[in-house]
Amino acid sequence: MDPSSCDTFVALPPSTGGQRVVFGKNSDRPCDEVQEVVYFPARDYGEGETVECTYIEIEQAAHTYAVVLSRPAWLWGAEMGANEHQVCIGNEAVWGRENADVEEALLGMDLVRLGLERAETAERAVDVITELLAKYGQGGSCMEDNCGFTYHNSFLISDRKEAWLLETSGKYWAAENVKDGYRNISNQYGITTKIDKEHPELRQYAQSQCWWDGNGPFSFAEVYSFMTTARIEASGSRYCEGKTLLEKSNGHITAQTMTDILRDKDSGINMEGMFMTTGSMVSVIPTNPALPGIHYFTATPDPERSIFKPFIFVKDIKQLKYTCSPSYGQDDPVKKKPRFQNKPDRKHPLFLKHEVVLAIIESTKERGKKIVQNMRLLEQEKMAEMEKYLLNGVEDSSLVVNLFSNSVQEEMNVYRKC
Repeated sequence: MDPSSCDTFVALPPSTGGQRVVFGKNSDRPCDEVQEVVYFPARDYGEGETVECTYIEIEQAAHTYAVVLSRPAWLWGAEMGANEHQVCIGNEAVWGRENADVEEALLGMDLVRLGLERAETAERAVDVITELLAKYGQGGSCMEDNCGFTYHNSFLISDRKEAWLLETSGKYWAAENVKDGYRNISNQYGITTKIDKEHPELRQYAQSQCWWDGNGPFSFAEVYSFMTTARIEASGSRYCEGKTLLEKSNGHITAQTMTDILRDKDSGINMEGMFMTTGSMVSVIPTNPALPGIHYFTATPDPERSIFKPFIFVKDIKQLKYTCSPSYGQDDPVKKKPRFQNKPDRKHPLFLKHEVVLAIIESTKERGKKIVQNMRLLEQEKMAEMEKYLLNGVEDSSLVVNLFSNSVQEEMNVYRKC
């Protein structure tokens, strides 16, 4: 299985249609992995409390913000998600000169969740992630087996007014601020000489390793990347294709633009094979703080044959049971050492229904085409319905408190008619 992973996108005014930020990500993971969509409310914690992440336990924050996450069902962190302050984060696997085969620590996916739980702005999320990186490090298997699939991480982070690209190599990192236009990332370093924040020893360490002679402009991507990029050569083409697709809609990028990009198979962005797109996310965030953000998630593989369903942060949201996988607690093979001795069934209710329908779509051409048409019609109805909230706000939160779960039920009703 050749390691592949993810494409993440953000567009800010004036690239978007209206005063909105549009964020999107495909999570490309092993084809047999289940991705769930889960919600955690805001919470206060006492002094000295800790939180158990995927592999290690760390000190808990005094307060965590409400988050909605799309994550591989076996781990604590997330591939992508958003918080109640409309901060969105997605991560990418990157490889460079620094060795990624290190002891268990925080996964990049743990850092995504921690950044969302603890940061009210995109810039603050950069600080949270880099502070945790310095204290605990990053490392551990990123797949639910003992194959030792490890990597460093890059992050694309956005809020209502700006975006940040954060790229790491071990404990070292560089960050670039994006104020307008669009940006996309794949599995390669992309920060060159525009560095707005950095590890205090970033350049000194590079000199000590003879990667940089200290003369001339310092390009993070050139200095910290592999001399050869064979392992990540596919990401370069996906990055270029993604940039081209964004440019085609520059000035009027919308949620529909982003879903179309995430569904694009010719570019490789919608990935097929042993590594495939197992979950997708699109967020639309008005720059006006009085208006809600709309966060769309599939919770199922292959966005071309999935429905993007809306979520809005309001009070009293309950756990999203139809997209929540079974929990095995401390008996989970991920928690026991040696880890990954077996794989339990992690399929959530929506995944099970979608799996059956996907088989029908693949095996019967005309019937499959009709099913996809009905799925797309439901999605379009939901997006049209969300437009009124994007324009006028949410006056009655009771109307949207079960928005995502109700949308999943409507999706399963479409499947029952198949």
